[in-house]
Amino acid sequence: MALGDRKFGESHGCLPMENVLPYKWPLALDILKRQYDVLPSQRLLASYSKDIDKMPNMEIHLFGQVGYLTTDPRNLESILSTRFEDWGLGARRAGLFPMLGEGIFTQDGRPWKHSRELLRRQFVRINFKDLSTFDHHVDDLVAGLSSSEGIIDLQPAFFRFTLATTTALIFGDPVSSLGDEDHNLFANSFDYASMISAIRLRLADLEWVYKPKAFRRACDTVKRYAGHFVNEALKQQGRSDDRAQSESQALILDLYQELQDPDLVRDQLVHVLIAGRDTTACLMSWTFFLLVRHPSVLERLRREIKAILPNGERLVRAQLQKMSYLRCILNETLRLYPQLPINVRFAQKTTLLPVGGGPDGESPVLIRRGAGVGYSVYHMHRRKSLYGDDADEFRPERWEGSELEHIGWGFMPFHGGPRICLGSEFPRI
Repeated sequence: MALGDRKFGESHGCLPMENVLPYKWPLALDILKRQYDVLPSQRLLASYSKDIDKMPNMEIHLFGQVGYLTTDPRNLESILSTRFEDWGLGARRAGLFPMLGEGIFTQDGRPWKHSRELLRRQFVRINFKDLSTFDHHVDDLVAGLSSSEGIIDLQPAFFRFTLATTTALIFGDPVSSLGDEDHNLFANSFDYASMISAIRLRLADLEWVYKPKAFRRACDTVKRYAGHFVNEALKQQGRSDDRAQSESQALILDLYQELQDPDLVRDQLVHVLIAGRDTTACLMSWTFFLLVRHPSVLERLRREIKAILPNGERLVRAQLQKMSYLRCILNETLRLYPQLPINVRFAQKTTLLPVGGGPDGESPVLIRRGAGVGYSVYHMHRRKSLYGDDADEFRPERWEGSELEHIGWGFMPFHGGPRICLGSEFPRI
């Protein structure tokens, strides 16, 4: 250990983390095989619950390197807020860059702060849009579901719906305005590029070994279509007297005024698209998944909606805010199935985790520069020490009253700290 690291650890009372994720093979390759084997069942996170329940803070040895995993709210607060400047994205940038380019999910430091401020101003405008903006897309969704027969898979419909609403908000027109063939090409390319990007993130510094030609084509397609909307907005700038058209393209035009580069504007839009489209569709999917399995919750929600909209009036934001039980349902869904279930940060300098070290796990842990720390919101949200013995159960009522009024960093549905999701209200409307 370097002398400077040793002095830092001693001055902060750091002790080693004693819990280690078990492995048997050299270089801990059996950990990777275990992940690969469970992928087809789509229960990767759940497969680690038994280990993490026993060891909320642990070392992970892989490829001869030492990393860490935590589910302790105190550590998450330190990484994402208190010691925010100590941590960076590390290999995450390289993993995501082919699809996303420059933007808030691939940047650290000053470039990230600039991108975030640009988008923050835009999200203030988007978050206060009239709910009637969504009427046409909701009608299309309901009409499509109503005309279906037999068992209906809601998730594809929700992803089509959120692709339409998100592209309409950020591009000025839904991508469906290009026609069915182009819409399908864009949607399929976006989904494939997103999936491969997620795999590349898991590879960390080895992301370069997995960059298939189909992935490169999909990324090019996503950028080409996003660039099309940017170019169309710039062509119409100052040429159209249509105030509504100018307002619908305000995001593109405002970003261009700041960046003066169509490619950088395009990249920023793709960042917003991947955040807004996927998070909303996933929240809708999990909410309906849980509601149909809990008929008493569904019935109470129906009663609340009928009480606030007795004659089936058009929903406005003020009425939506009155639906307290709906908010409880959404919070409980986000608790069990958070939008960003697991993430990682890399130490940009020698730093620490406030807890996890020593025999009782309550001492600080020294983290050397370059070390990675994963944090699992999925498992933190299911900790019985935070949510009680029924932490694995869907119970929206836990959000009523004072039961969780001090949950703090124990509930993190949309990240936290300076990088908290700008569009956290978007999925809820």
